[in-house]
Amino acid sequence: MRIAVLADSHDRLPETLPERLRGATEIWHLGDVCHPGALAPLEALGAALRVVRGNCDWHGLWPEALLLERGGVRFHLIHIPPRFGPKGAGVVLHGHTHVPRDETDPLGVRWLNPGSVSHGRRGAPESIGWLEFGAEGGWTWRIEVL
Repeated sequence: MRIAVLADSHDRLPETLPERLRGATEIWHLGDVCHPGALAPLEALGAALRVVRGNCDWHGLWPEALLLERGGVRFHLIHIPPRFGPKGAGVVLHGHTHVPRDETDPLGVRWLNPGSVSHGRRGAPESIGWLEFGAEGGWTWRIEVL
């Protein structure tokens, strides 16, 4: 299973993105889509699309957070990172900062951010993340620079 994780598209998806995401089992967008129609190229891929609302998403189409379990791991999807990881979550996936992140806190919660698919900040390039699950269990996180 391969899950593409992106955030902070702000109405702009790179032209090459749909081709890069072909073969993704799921696509998770961590907020700041802005106009819902901007997701049309991703919806056309046919992969399951999960979206959480960001601070620039003014409509009520998407939830503020999602808790999803894949490969025996509980993933908490949210746009703005909370101060502490939610109870029961092994991984917090967030956007908002436009900068990739991969850290584990003292309680063992892993904090991941794919960066921004359209507007990197503080010298960070545009990027997405990939969660890849092995057939025998386990998973990896990888940042792909666009």
